[in-house]
Amino acid sequence: MSGHVYIIGIGPGDQKLQTIEVANLLPTLTDLVGYGPYVQRVQAPDTIRKHISDNREELDRARHALMLAQQGHRVGVVSSGDAGVFAMASAVFEAIDYGEPPFKEIEVTVLPGISAMFAAASRLGAPLGHDFCAISLSDNLKPWEIILKRLRLAAQADFVIALYNAVSKARPWQLDTAFDLLREELSLDIPVAFCQAISRENEHIEITSLKEAKASMGNMQTLVLIGSRYSKLLTTQKKTWFYTPRSLKL
Repeated sequence: MSGHVYIIGIGPGDQKLQTIEVANLLPTLTDLVGYGPYVQRVQAPDTIRKHISDNREELDRARHALMLAQQGHRVGVVSSGDAGVFAMASAVFEAIDYGEPPFKEIEVTVLPGISAMFAAASRLGAPLGHDFCAISLSDNLKPWEIILKRLRLAAQADFVIALYNAVSKARPWQLDTAFDLLREELSLDIPVAFCQAISRENEHIEITSLKEAKASMGNMQTLVLIGSRYSKLLTTQKKTWFYTPRSLKL
């Protein structure tokens, strides 16, 4: 008898930003499957078996979860942030799509989580107040040329841009190359925010301009938000806010 696969977004870090739906589900699971640091962040009963794998083993992880479900287990596949944003939901459905026919008989539920861009936006003010897009700078699963094309078109369309996977040890040059491209299309005074480890102990936010932005301001835990030509910095007595007006008529 088949079990059930739950694809779970556990939020950006702080347990308070995890949904009630996820918190209520976790004690009912038999197994947790995921990247090590994400599994370790989950507060779950000791009776739940944990299956930890490396960050680049998404499809193998998805297949493993489906095979556990075939054995009748209730399996949680965890992702940081929202599981549907550059995360495990797509991997699980790809594994079902191209996998063994019995995989299509397994019940699957996707539980949303707070994505990094929404957690970061809440700290900054309202940078996503008008049209925006999200682009991953990782070229592990798509050619770098496609990334550059999408960045240029997003800049030309004047979207606010959220950059995921902006910096890594294997790709230390890509973010500066992306900034160079964006400077060809956008005003140099557009605000750029580096948002590291939002809601975790090492949370750090730095706001600068596109002219001054450089890759060394971020790390593997950093999401980068780049404003549109309408985005503004608003300084109050309490702090400086980064927002994009709802109306483009202002």
